[in-house]
Amino acid sequence: MSKPIERRHFIKSVALTSAGMFLMPGVKAGMIKEKLRLGVIGVGQRGELHLNLLLLRDDVEVPAICDIDEDMVNKALALCKKLNKPAPQVYSKGEYAYRDLLARKDIDAVFIATPWEWHAPMAIDAMNAGKHVACEVIMGITLQDHWDVVKTSEKTGMQYMMLENVCYRRDIMAILNMVRQGAFGELVHLEGGYQHDLRAARFNNGKQPDGGGLLYGKEAYSRARWRTEHSIKRNGDLYPTHGIGPISKMVNNQFGNRFVTLSSFASKSRGLHEYVVDNGGKDLPVGKINFNLGDVVTTIIKTNNGESIVLSHDTSLPRPYSCGFRVQGTKGLWMDINNGIYIDGKSPKLHEWEQADEYLKQYDHELYKKHGTEAAKSGRGHGGMDYFVQNAFIESIKRGVRVPIDVYESASLSAVVPLSELSIEKGGYPVEFPDFSNGKWMTGIDTFGYNSDY
Repeated sequence: MSKPIERRHFIKSVALTSAGMFLMPGVKAGMIKEKLRLGVIGVGQRGELHLNLLLLRDDVEVPAICDIDEDMVNKALALCKKLNKPAPQVYSKGEYAYRDLLARKDIDAVFIATPWEWHAPMAIDAMNAGKHVACEVIMGITLQDHWDVVKTSEKTGMQYMMLENVCYRRDIMAILNMVRQGAFGELVHLEGGYQHDLRAARFNNGKQPDGGGLLYGKEAYSRARWRTEHSIKRNGDLYPTHGIGPISKMVNNQFGNRFVTLSSFASKSRGLHEYVVDNGGKDLPVGKINFNLGDVVTTIIKTNNGESIVLSHDTSLPRPYSCGFRVQGTKGLWMDINNGIYIDGKSPKLHEWEQADEYLKQYDHELYKKHGTEAAKSGRGHGGMDYFVQNAFIESIKRGVRVPIDVYESASLSAVVPLSELSIEKGGYPVEFPDFSNGKWMTGIDTFGYNSDY
């Protein structure tokens, strides 16, 4: 096993000086496309945010959008008018209307922001139609979905990038700098997750996006139309990528390292039922539902290089939001829950936390130093994270280089979902991670965060 610090210096030097290694077929080094023509499939709450960011750019045109919800389409068109942008062609007649959008010759790539079960088939159809894909998390429902997306990308030469925005969180990128510069020594253990009270968001009255009733399914609004069904029928870590995405970058997953095994365990399910009862639904049909999703799902991952990773999925109980990050190595650790850091031999008091603010300022990533003000402007989303993840995809496609969260890494992050379900079914028994890259992870070189522009 190579020494972590030496490898990271090597990776950085190669990534900065050998960009041609990552060019797409038919693209010459230094070639930059001036403007991309993008389609947006799904303009609901999340898709509308993507559309807004795209319309704010001078190097992007959006000639077409697709959504089968008339209300969402009208909001999207109103946004275009507000920003003085041409109204895109709308495709909305039936659940396969997106295929008509994909048939257009004036689309370079698509952004997909639809319910989870549509991600894989839409991405596959898009790549087969010659379009690059930027897709909201997750990649697919089943393990076969993931394989199908990977194989389609390989077959067509079209790029696929999962839009995991937390990889671009400002403190996370500063900590990544610390990891790459050896401030924590050799990494040993990491934690993260999605810990977000989504009880109200699973039920609404059809008008309020985050609460206001006890409806779900077709009569409800936005996420409650489809996401609640997953809590009823499934049991696993259904939304792992906010936690595992940043960790993936820190342990060089798919670039000299990979996830090897996974074990998942689910608590009992009580939170959603109690929420329904407490809000007057005891005698309603919704009060009779048996929710299958455990309130807290804990997943343990082992990597090829020996790091242990713990993920938590906690969305059905009352709690403040937190990703629960912990990054721990032979020289110290950082935790986001208390913004605490401890560096052996540097922290002022033995065995006592210090606040991480000065470290985060010292190691602030070049992306934020250079573009942080622009990224954080009103409407950019999540403090700039959405701007950066979207910008990374757009700039990569414009320049014809590999996207920084490629199809192999995207598949490995998203595969936590079906693998966790399988492990829970087996009583927590370890299951193996597929090698989606077929060995390419052993020689891969990460480009994430090595360019100050994207």
